[in-house]
Amino acid sequence: MALSHTRRGSGEPLVLIHGLGGSKRVWAPVMSRLAAERDVIAVDLPGFGESPVLPEDVAPTAANLGAAVSAHCASLGIERPHVAGNSLGGWAALEIAKAGGAASVCTISPAGLWRNPLGARTYDSHGAARRLRPLIGALIGLKRVRRRLLRTTVARPQNLSRAEARALIYDWLDSEGYGAANAEMRSHVFENPELVTVPTTVAWGTEDRLVRAPRSERMPPGARYVELENVGHTPTWDDPELIAELLLGASSQTVSGRSSPGHEPVAR
Repeated sequence: MALSHTRRGSGEPLVLIHGLGGSKRVWAPVMSRLAAERDVIAVDLPGFGESPVLPEDVAPTAANLGAAVSAHCASLGIERPHVAGNSLGGWAALEIAKAGGAASVCTISPAGLWRNPLGARTYDSHGAARRLRPLIGALIGLKRVRRRLLRTTVARPQNLSRAEARALIYDWLDSEGYGAANAEMRSHVFENPELVTVPTTVAWGTEDRLVRAPRSERMPPGARYVELENVGHTPTWDDPELIAELLLGASSQTVSGRSSPGHEPVAR
């Protein structure tokens, strides 16, 4: 299936995958910096942004979402790109690597690296917010409302313009595939990490309020673990230069085999 995407720059291909409830626009703050050195393709996952949902007989698991991204890349003539993802997109990136479709992987606060499946939520906050969409739309103009809606994922919501904040919130509200993808995400864990044999970076923001740091047994053996100081779960607006530096460094690991292991704090 064809996915909506934004493509800029030249060089080695780098595919960017957003998280649950997001869209390709979450990468906007880093696109120019990345495009100076990479052929950057930011995609909308199936059921998010401007991409259609998966067929009814295909569950929106991280593996199937990743497979859709790989198929889309193949249609563009891109084979085994560097892949980076945030949250659910990070899990999808790991699945792409596990299937042999990535040259390297960089994940930012990836989903799925928890000990056990999270299980169903007791309260459907997304469904409730969709029902209140007209009210939320009217209140988004208030700075305190925007910051309250964004603070779970963005550590520095004041860094977003009003237009950027509005677009990000509407992406979440209008995600057609959110419910099904969320249910699948919460029903599974990332399995068989040993099958990821390409250079892998797992990064985590020290101000991530949404997802806990990963379980070591869920990480690919030899993965490089990086702590990102003073940024949140979706950190591209928190510190664009830091995130661009992370993605460029991770996608420069072109040697075969796994990346060097270790814990590497990164401060700004």
